Amino acid sequence: MTTKEKTNTYRTTATVVGVVYLAGFVVGIVGIMLIQSILGAPNHLATLSANSLMLAGAAVLWLGAVAGDTAHGVLMFPILKQHSERLAVGYLAARVIDAVFIAVMVLFVLVQIPLGSAYLKAAASDASFLQALSTLFSQGQLYAYEIGMSALGLAGLMLCYTLYRAQLVPRWLAVWGLVGYAIIFGGMLSAVMGSGLGDLASIAGGLWEMVIGVWLIAKGFNSSAFVSPTTRTSHPADSLVTVLEAANS
Repeated sequence: MTTKEKTNTYRTTATVVGVVYLAGFVVGIVGIMLIQSILGAPNHLATLSANSLMLAGAAVLWLGAVAGDTAHGVLMFPILKQHSERLAVGYLAARVIDAVFIAVMVLFVLVQIPLGSAYLKAAASDASFLQALSTLFSQGQLYAYEIGMSALGLAGLMLCYTLYRAQLVPRWLAVWGLVGYAIIFGGMLSAVMGSGLGDLASIAGGLWEMVIGVWLIAKGFNSSAFVSPTTRTSHPADSLVTVLEAANS
């Protein structure tokens, strides 16, 4: 593949990755707002059947985010591999782990729908059990989300370190990503232990994903980062030395 073909390929990849970032940002915000508005309401099991279609829609939105998380790892792998194969593999693995735990979160959300239907038909003695079960699933949903976001933070650190070192994007943008994902990683791990800082930890990294999405669509990656050292123009003196060496051999 020529340098021009590589540049065109990576420009297309940058555009697709940027679109996925922006779509994931919108889908994540809308999905989590819908889920919280339904499952966060007082005695939500009593009204869940009436809102089951909306909750299922929110779960489908988050499944789209799961696909986007996996797509990030796959799309960025050949680009990151040029600069560090270990980081490329690590980024892909962390993205897959992130996607798996978010999928588990979605499963916990969907399980609430049959619980709501059973709650409306249950006797008073069974209703309290169903409420306790719903609370347990809600806690499992939260843990799955926080662990998935911790994996996202780790993946983001590997990504932004490579972006910074290879100068694939402006360094100020890569540094912002490093800081944002470090906050996500630390904040979500602390949230698993009960700190309650999960939502706050996502702000800086979430804004970065929105900005990097727009940047990649508009500017793409720095094309000079993909130019192989072998494509540099040789100096005439280098050719003379090569000829002399061949004559003496």
